[in-house]
Amino acid sequence: MRHRPAWPRDPALAVDAAGSGPVKLAIASGAMAREAGGPSSGDGAALPRILRTYVAARAALGLALVLAPGMASLMGGRTPLFVTSLCLAYAGQAVSLWLLRWPAQQRVGADQLRPRQWLWTIGVDLLAFSLLRLLDPQAQLNHAALLVLPLLMAGVLTPRRVALATVAGVTLSLLLGAWVTTHEGVELLSQLSQAGLASAGMFLITLLASELAQRLVREERSARSSLGLARQQTLLNRLVIDEMADGVIVVDRQGQVRSLNPAARALLGAAGQAVPWSLAEQAGLLGLQQALMQAFQLGSWPPSAGEISLALADGNLTTLQVRARFTQHGGGDENLPPEDFCVLFLQDMRSVRAQARQDKLAAMGRVSAAIAHEIRNPLAAISQANALLLEDELPAAQRQLARIVADNAWRLKRMVEDVLAVAPSAPPPPVVIDARTEVELVCADWCRAAPPETRAHERLVCELPAKPMPVFFDAEHLRRVLVNLLDNAARHAGPLPGALRLRLADGSGDGSLPGRVALSLASDGAPIDVDVERHLFEPFFSSRSRGTGLGLYICRELCALHGASIEFSLGRPVSRHRNVFAVVMRAAPAA
Repeated sequence: MRHRPAWPRDPALAVDAAGSGPVKLAIASGAMAREAGGPSSGDGAALPRILRTYVAARAALGLALVLAPGMASLMGGRTPLFVTSLCLAYAGQAVSLWLLRWPAQQRVGADQLRPRQWLWTIGVDLLAFSLLRLLDPQAQLNHAALLVLPLLMAGVLTPRRVALATVAGVTLSLLLGAWVTTHEGVELLSQLSQAGLASAGMFLITLLASELAQRLVREERSARSSLGLARQQTLLNRLVIDEMADGVIVVDRQGQVRSLNPAARALLGAAGQAVPWSLAEQAGLLGLQQALMQAFQLGSWPPSAGEISLALADGNLTTLQVRARFTQHGGGDENLPPEDFCVLFLQDMRSVRAQARQDKLAAMGRVSAAIAHEIRNPLAAISQANALLLEDELPAAQRQLARIVADNAWRLKRMVEDVLAVAPSAPPPPVVIDARTEVELVCADWCRAAPPETRAHERLVCELPAKPMPVFFDAEHLRRVLVNLLDNAARHAGPLPGALRLRLADGSGDGSLPGRVALSLASDGAPIDVDVERHLFEPFFSSRSRGTGLGLYICRELCALHGASIEFSLGRPVSRHRNVFAVVMRAAPAA
């Protein structure tokens, strides 16, 4: 049974969970610089490979020249001693260079050998083969044919001028050899003609090799440049996908996870899980696997699986919005069919809803501010006219109606002021206040202003630090936020002492919120329903019939104005105080 080759990880979807964005960007920049190296400087460049092959061929040729006299003596021939010595010397030099790999280890230029490399390879070959032809012209071996090898390498590994100069030197050597070995006129013309034809062929071979080598270098440079750009783009894609807030996961037809980014690991609770792994390994991901199998059958992601609820390994429940794209990968074996893959894009529905709310609130804020400006003038006229009516003596029924008008006019005025308070405006200059002192004053004033029957002093328990807590916030804005939270918590909390627990702490102390100061208010009322929790910070949403629905919305806008945040969360089931509102403020340097 043939084993299907493992799918190579797609570089654009490969993940590296370790390291921050700037660190990974620096690593990627270094990798890009390495990929952009010269075309001939790397070990895989064409010219160094040709040089290594040439050095190996010289060693083999040297051994052949050493064995040739021995074979000739077995067949009854005689080889002069000086020829044998020259062959031995050449073979020793060629084999030594091959064993030491000295020429190939030296850096090769863009399109040429360095002088020392030329001298120990091509130069030695030209000298040895020319001497063999001159010293043993009557040999059975045609030593002149051996000159083709160094001339071919000269055309490939040296500039064209150097290559042509090398051929010219060999031509002079061939003509000199023809003149030295012949003395009769007819024989001399014949030898010179042969030498000329051989030289012309060598010129053509060298020119052709030089042209092919130059073209090879140009093509290799172009290919390496394109490869470098492609790898840079791949690294950039990898960085972008790793830094995406949305999860990206690649799954095959069998439900095997082939690749995923850090956001997908966090959404699926797969931290530390090594790829590939199967979705069936986690029982909480069964719904995702079933939707995936159905998608492969249909050829598209099923509309009913646009939102999937999953139970993660840590016991938390999460709802994900899923989008899918299908692709194919051919694999490494042409005989195997292409594999089908599904690229899933995951988003936490809480983030999707939060973004939708944010867009909705921004639009509503602009519209509400415009409407509030238009309402102020007629509302002021109504209030003034009603106040003038109340100054006169009116029957009891009419006075009651006038007071109803006054109460509702006051409510409308408060709503207009609330809307205008959170209308978009320029951010205020940073102000540093002592959060401990301000919170203590607000809590004391709130307890004094509360009706006696509410027993606010007993129900509210404050846990404040002994040292000052400087934060970037406005004192009046902090008072407004805290009073709003206290009023809401007291309205829904129980009557027993300690029903409200307020705590102010430095987040840098335990390392949970470095550079932040956390103000939390917990109450022991009935846990807020999930449907209500979704709309807590939306404007004009209220669980009371007479509420404006702007309290928590204003609190959040005021916090955002100073770089702070406000969130709601449910405490542990065993805890008395389940409803927890937390305001996280920016800590300021201590005076």
